[in-house]
Amino acid sequence: MNSQDVILGMLMKESLTGYEIKQLLENVFSNFFSSSYGTIYPTLTRMEKEELITKEIVLQDGKPNKNILNITDKGRACFNAYLQGPLKGDSIKKSDFMMRLYFGEFVGYDKIIIWLKQVQEDSQQKLNQLCEQYSLHKDEMHPAQIICIQIGIEEYKAKLETIAVGLVSMEQLAQE
Repeated sequence: MNSQDVILGMLMKESLTGYEIKQLLENVFSNFFSSSYGTIYPTLTRMEKEELITKEIVLQDGKPNKNILNITDKGRACFNAYLQGPLKGDSIKKSDFMMRLYFGEFVGYDKIIIWLKQVQEDSQQKLNQLCEQYSLHKDEMHPAQIICIQIGIEEYKAKLETIAVGLVSMEQLAQE
């Protein structure tokens, strides 16, 4: 799975602008796919050159022109080949928090507590956003999309539960 596969999948459903693709990558897909802002537009340019997508320019009064992206038959075939291919193993995103936590023996308990609280707050915000997106869009989601979102929600809940237990443990150790 790469940015091209994800973008083609988005365009299978509807035509989108580059900005709309960026928003989807940052919101919906950020829970299971990591893509940097700097890769989106070069990927779209390459995909257009490879005739996987086309760009329709819509003129707008008093605003920059809008580029509507559409998937081509070649793009559909490419995306279908991805979907029909073998599943690849999941890869864990790089986590600065997990790396620091692993080497936490080299800092004091107070620092570990700060990290845990910071990640707890961030994870709670992400869980809240995911739950909000789910409640807003669940009626229009395909059952497979619902399962995907539910897995993300349960992963955040498990992470938060583990952090809460870890916080209690670290706070007890810090008091000793």
